[in-house]
Amino acid sequence: MLNNENDQTDEELIVRIREGESDMIDHIMNKYKDVVRTKAGTMYILGADRDDLIQEGMIGLFKAIRDYDLGRDASFRTFADLCISRQMYTAIQASNRKKHAPLNSYISLYAKEGASEDGGAISFEQAIESVGNKDPEMLLIDQENARDIENFIESGLSEFEQAVLELHMTGMGYAEIAKILNRDEKSTDNALQRIKNKIRKFVNERTNK
Repeated sequence: MLNNENDQTDEELIVRIREGESDMIDHIMNKYKDVVRTKAGTMYILGADRDDLIQEGMIGLFKAIRDYDLGRDASFRTFADLCISRQMYTAIQASNRKKHAPLNSYISLYAKEGASEDGGAISFEQAIESVGNKDPEMLLIDQENARDIENFIESGLSEFEQAVLELHMTGMGYAEIAKILNRDEKSTDNALQRIKNKIRKFVNERTNK
C-alpha cells in the first residue's frame, strides 16, 4: 500500500505521477501555491499585476512537475522555484510593462552616496534596501528627473544588464539571477558590478553639474 502523499517527498510524488497517478499533480500544485504567491509578491515591483503573476507562477509550477528529471535535476523544490521564477519573469518581459514600475522604486534605488546615520557612506546595496521605505534622505531627485534615470537605464545598460538589474531589484542575488537568465554566475556577478559603476558614474555626473 502506498504511503499517504503528505508523508512522501516531492520526488516520490513525482514518481507516482509518472506511474499514472495524475491526482498527485493537484496535490503538489496545492502544496506549492503559497510559494508561488510569495514569489509573485517579490516580483510585483517590476510592474506586473500580482494576480497575473500568480497565474503565470502556477503555469511554471505545472511545467516543473511535467519536466522534472529525477536523474538529472537537483531537488524538485529547487527546480520548481527556478521554473516559477522564469515563467513569471518571461511573462513580465512579454507584457512589456517594465516602464510602469513605480517611480519611487527607481528614485530610492539610485539614491546618491551620502551620509548615513553613523556618518558613513550610503552604499548601492543600502540604497537598494531602501526601496519601499520612502526615506526622504535617500531620495536623489524628484520624479521628473527620475525619468531621466529610467532613460539612462534603457540606453546605457545592455539588455542583459537591464534584466540583471530588474531581478536584483526584487531582492535576488546574482546566483539566483544567473539561473533565471540561464547565464553563468561569474558573468552575472560581473554584470551587477558594471551596473553599479555605470549608475554611480551617471549619478556623479548629474550631481557635479
